[in-house]
Amino acid sequence: MAVDTNEQENRNEENSSRETYINARMQKHSPFFRKIYHTLYTINDFLLGLWFFLGSVCFYFEEPWRMIGVTLFVLGSFQFLLRPSIRLFHEFHARRHYGEEYDKQQSGQ
Repeated sequence: MAVDTNEQENRNEENSSRETYINARMQKHSPFFRKIYHTLYTINDFLLGLWFFLGSVCFYFEEPWRMIGVTLFVLGSFQFLLRPSIRLFHEFHARRHYGEEYDKQQSGQ
């Protein structure tokens, strides 16, 4: 089955145009959305520091405080996983939004 080279070139050009559009929109991404995700990231970092600080202090005391300290370390470690997750979620959400925006513009032409 032969593939029409003109059809293939058109698809590549369309994908390239879509990616160019998305990348340009990401560069001018709304400050409102940036602020929301930046705030989430900052709150997560603050809580992360708090859990590790309190967990460290708990190790100065006997049981059950040490167990509480270990629990706070585990909670803080889990939050380390949230840090890149927040960034990735923001990136994927924004790219999907701008891709759909591009598709709507193209279908309206």
